[in-house]
Amino acid sequence: MSSSEQIDLNCDLGELEGDAGLKLDLAILPWIHSANVACGAHAGSPERMKHLADACRDLRVAFGAHPGYPDRANFGRRVIPMTNSEIGEMITQQLELSLSVAKSAGVSLSHVKPHGALYNLAAVDYEIALTVAEAVRALAPDVWLFGLSGSCLIDAGRELGLRTRSEIFADRNYQADGTLVPREHSEAVLHDPDLVIQRAVTMVQHQQVTSIDGVRIPLKAETICLHGDTLDAVNLARSLRTELRGQ
Repeated sequence: MSSSEQIDLNCDLGELEGDAGLKLDLAILPWIHSANVACGAHAGSPERMKHLADACRDLRVAFGAHPGYPDRANFGRRVIPMTNSEIGEMITQQLELSLSVAKSAGVSLSHVKPHGALYNLAAVDYEIALTVAEAVRALAPDVWLFGLSGSCLIDAGRELGLRTRSEIFADRNYQADGTLVPREHSEAVLHDPDLVIQRAVTMVQHQQVTSIDGVRIPLKAETICLHGDTLDAVNLARSLRTELRGQ
């Protein structure tokens, strides 16, 4: 899946509260291929999950689980000290909820993508990556496991026989080791829509990205993440899908 015509566009949804958050989610959905829906821990609720599952069914968008640390105060972006067993149980509970919601909406759970600090930790810690992958395999062995391109999570998923999809981020800067620049860094996130779109196309075409300190990093671009809380996310999603389709 290296050509622009085949690239999957995914978005983290169900994370913004209230009617305004739901309205934004529903406006983004027609422009993406895969929805990563918060499972009620770092954000979201069963009610919002059901709304989005119904919409995914109607729009033929893949409905996926987006499990994270149960830490709403920090939006799941802070590592909470846990044993591997506790992490496995945390993911299991959130996947069970996602599977139940999917069943009630008449859709299949398509994929799993960890959120925030859990995603970043599983990218570099192989034991954590295996814990995540094992929890997914135990409950939903046929789903796709989304992980950062070149990460431990992709390797662990493959080792356990899961289908994996390597993810890239057009709106995030990378470090020389291929990981994302931490969000506390002032240049972690790119805000210029034109730059984000140009960068996404370049990453897909050339299968590489230049790190924040000038190092060229090879990557495998199978799905591109768009954040639902990005400024003007709807127009960005529309423009990004149109541009990628035209390549």
